[in-house]
Amino acid sequence: MIHTVKTLLAGASLALGLAALPALAQDDYPTKPISFVVPFNPGGSTDLLARKIGESLASQFGQPVVVENRAGAGGTVGANYVVRSDADGYTLLMGVTGANAISAALRSDLPYDPVTEFDPVSIVISSPLVLVVRADSDFNTVQDVIDYAKANPGTFTHGTPGVGTSMHMTGELFALETGTELLHIPYKGSAEALQDLLGGQLDSMFADILVTSEYVKSGDLRPLAVTGTQEHFLLEGVPTMAEAGIPGFAAFSWQGVFAPAGTPPAVLDKLYAGVSAALETEELKEMFAQRGFLVEGIDPAASKAFIADEVAKWTKVVEAAGLRQ
Repeated sequence: MIHTVKTLLAGASLALGLAALPALAQDDYPTKPISFVVPFNPGGSTDLLARKIGESLASQFGQPVVVENRAGAGGTVGANYVVRSDADGYTLLMGVTGANAISAALRSDLPYDPVTEFDPVSIVISSPLVLVVRADSDFNTVQDVIDYAKANPGTFTHGTPGVGTSMHMTGELFALETGTELLHIPYKGSAEALQDLLGGQLDSMFADILVTSEYVKSGDLRPLAVTGTQEHFLLEGVPTMAEAGIPGFAAFSWQGVFAPAGTPPAVLDKLYAGVSAALETEELKEMFAQRGFLVEGIDPAASKAFIADEVAKWTKVVEAAGLRQ
């Protein structure tokens, strides 16, 4: 924007004067309501997180933050809407693993590039998954699963909320890293898959820790390993995949705040400071603890590098499994 003004104006002094105006506007940001797009229906964890962060930003900035639900196509409808919005900091996205990383690897028709067409504000939270089996199954360790899957290719089942979800792709990553072939059974949601696992129609799930926690506590499900890089505070004593024999294995479901590419750095920095302050509130800390979320809160530059790494990782998995659509 500044470069364009300088190019078009003949008077250098006038150009320099006008060039300072965008900077002043950025210093005053925000001067009007901010739209915070959630790419799913109201009521889910992504919606709740956006509303809590939005409430804190509104209090800090003195401007309304309006949550706008634009659901569809695994979050990509809302993401595409934000990509096409003005890059001025007034339209933000509560982005997720699927829409902002996995979809780029999975879909040849994705209408946006999550690496080049978004400026991340911050990866806010992450959560590893947990590999669970029924407590009465013969699978007591991850190695038991690997041995069975190698001896019986394509018969060990894992259920997920659908194709392209982090649960699905984590199963594909597991198969790639262990040289096994699993049988993916997609459902319309985690609840349906969980019921079939409990009922004996499924062998396993790579599932949200919170979704399965009550069944782990009741003794109905056995957790074999978490997909993070360290022990999870809700599953003490449960090993990581690396500790269970798969070196370097890591897979997370994560959520973050994104702006359209080209958003002024000063605006991104102010948003990042606001999000960071929100993460320090007692209300959000309590919510994260209850839901098993890990606080990330990484800055815009680190978040951008993280997204590029995530897209590269899942592209490798998708290509190896022949899942490109």
